[in-house]
Amino acid sequence: MRVERSFTMWMIAQTWQDVLFLHWPVSPLELEKHLPPEVELDLFAHDAWVSAVLFKVHGHRLRFLPPIPGLNTSLQLNVRTYIEYEGKKGIYFFHLDVTNFIFSKITALGSLPYRYSKIIGTQRNNDNTYTSYYKTLDERLRVSYTIGDNTQTNFDQWLVERYHSWVKWNHTLFRIDIQHTPWDLQQADVKIQSNTLASFMKGTFQGIQPIAHYAKKKETTIFLPVIE
Repeated sequence: MRVERSFTMWMIAQTWQDVLFLHWPVSPLELEKHLPPEVELDLFAHDAWVSAVLFKVHGHRLRFLPPIPGLNTSLQLNVRTYIEYEGKKGIYFFHLDVTNFIFSKITALGSLPYRYSKIIGTQRNNDNTYTSYYKTLDERLRVSYTIGDNTQTNFDQWLVERYHSWVKWNHTLFRIDIQHTPWDLQQADVKIQSNTLASFMKGTFQGIQPIAHYAKKKETTIFLPVIE
């Protein structure tokens, strides 16, 4: 999907593989405490939602350049919610965890809240697992999953078809846009063995069974951050 932009040149290309989406309903009143005052929660059927998205990154490269050895692959986990800002609907990133230490340090100099974490993903004959661990806050996730039938409901699209994202960094709100084709989703049956994600919202959703989706692969292009 192409997003409306004031300029058209993307700067980063990535291939995402084995993308697992986990979605939890949360209280809007509780969640909005952790959002910048400039943005508004985007609700579905009066519920706010927090999502964790795990995936493998391959072929990370800058525009006009080939992939850089040591920086072109990683595993990632992002924790996000759904917001609206000045008529644009998208997602707000609480944090983005990545296994590539160098990449986490480089991006920390910019406007994205990347953190270096341990993440492992295994996929074997539909017996699949992801584990993650962020040591500083003792945030852990261990999930096993099997992949089911294709799915494409209005709610599915509301959760995943998001092409604007925002982060708050040093008292400044940044928007990062992304471009890719619509998601081809499959249902996922998940078992959560451990979940202490989003420690700033401890006890709100961590013990709840999530709605889950899976996508095999997605080619993406990402634009430079824009100050709002």
